Amino acid sequence: MSTETEVRVEDKLYQNRYRVDSGRSHIVVAPHETPPPELLALVTICPARCYEINGKGQVEVAHDGCMECGTCRVVAEGSGAITWTYPRGGYGVQFKFG
Repeated sequence: MSTETEVRVEDKLYQNRYRVDSGRSHIVVAPHETPPPELLALVTICPARCYEINGKGQVEVAHDGCMECGTCRVVAEGSGAITWTYPRGGYGVQFKFG
């Protein structure tokens, strides 16, 4: 019998800290009228939920919660839907547990 309690992913993510580089996003979404399938996929699969659909039906990114896991790079960078670079030194995610 296990004595471990269930922990939500959101609770674990809350332990991380982010040093936001205001005005210098390391993720840039390519301009689009209708989001390509790769961008729509990111709305669902980004573990930090950085991507969302705005009121105009376009996909936007909020880079200040990005875990830099690379999911969006694998899914969308090759198609040109996003441009991803590493944040400047000292900025970005700061993991509490390694």
